[in-house]
Amino acid sequence: MQGHFVDPRGDWLKTLPAGSRPLSFAPKGQCALGDAGGLSYLNCLSSDEFIKDVFLDSDTDMMVLSFVPSRRDAEPLTIAAADATRQIIDRMEGSHRLLLHGRVNPNQPGDTEGMDELAQRWKINAWKTYTQWGPDGKGFYLDEDISLRMIEKARALGVKVICVHKGIPFGQRSYEHSQCRDIGVVAKMFPDVSFIVYHSGFVPSKAEQAFAPGAGRDGIDTLIQSLLDNGVTTNSNVYAELGSTWRFAMRDPDNAAHTIGKLLKYVGENNVLWGTDSIWYGSPQDQIQAFRTFQISDEYQERHGYSRITPEIRAKVFGLNATKPYRVSAEEVRKYSRGDRIARERQAYAERPQPHSATYGPKTRREFLNLLRWNGGSRA
Repeated sequence: MQGHFVDPRGDWLKTLPAGSRPLSFAPKGQCALGDAGGLSYLNCLSSDEFIKDVFLDSDTDMMVLSFVPSRRDAEPLTIAAADATRQIIDRMEGSHRLLLHGRVNPNQPGDTEGMDELAQRWKINAWKTYTQWGPDGKGFYLDEDISLRMIEKARALGVKVICVHKGIPFGQRSYEHSQCRDIGVVAKMFPDVSFIVYHSGFVPSKAEQAFAPGAGRDGIDTLIQSLLDNGVTTNSNVYAELGSTWRFAMRDPDNAAHTIGKLLKYVGENNVLWGTDSIWYGSPQDQIQAFRTFQISDEYQERHGYSRITPEIRAKVFGLNATKPYRVSAEEVRKYSRGDRIARERQAYAERPQPHSATYGPKTRREFLNLLRWNGGSRA
């Protein structure tokens, strides 16, 4: 549900202030392609690396390509470059492999007006917005007038899936807009629109606990509280996405149990969606394998009413749940992915693999401190 790459040679590099190191938070930037110094680490985050890491070095059959927040003249990945990669995959007969977002931030002049072109020319599958970002550093809520106009326009254009970054804060700047109090409000107002909550409101620096109504905690609890406050039921039009969330949570079994257990219980087992935020972290295979084997303890199931993670629930989270908002046929995806060119290349590659499946992480004290600051919510 959430993949990324950037154009390492794009015009956006010309807009960078001297000495800046954009996207340097990404552990994948430590790959060998970045050994030349300077901004060469961006080569580790290219479309070629994306295709290899996702479709050859992991069990991923299908990916939604998303965008990072940026000014319109400084996009690390333009819609044209993203579409070019989609076309490459289509030419590999992988027409059911890559879906595409259109990035829109209604607090930025030109973005709402540009939705027509994104829908009609580029045939996007959903919208991606960042409520905690703005060109002036100020965020917004989805129930403000500028956002309601964006949602209404999405409905009019017939692309009624809105993916909104919530959680994983960009430091204290607009921190309040990274929380989820507005999700339940707009979900109730627009029951025909699917709202996919990227990161599910998760804050890496705050350990998740069992949900306590009215406790006022940050993180995933703000999503759950918002749904309850607005009478939005489980398995409704709100979806909780796990990109980066699972990668952080899987390091701690208790944190992981509360994270997954709460989402299944309060958002619904049909509305939790798999995402990895790759290729920021390299191949998503380690995250896939961790979720395949993870189980919530019997004690937590009994004490907190969490579901046991059955094979059926795993299958739903890993992909079947996403077929509903994106109106994708799982059987059709299986049919094409079994025999398209990517499948054949994956089979040939498996005979002589050169995986990038290393788990990237800090190697020096400085890199460790940078990662620590990001985990604490200050990656901006």
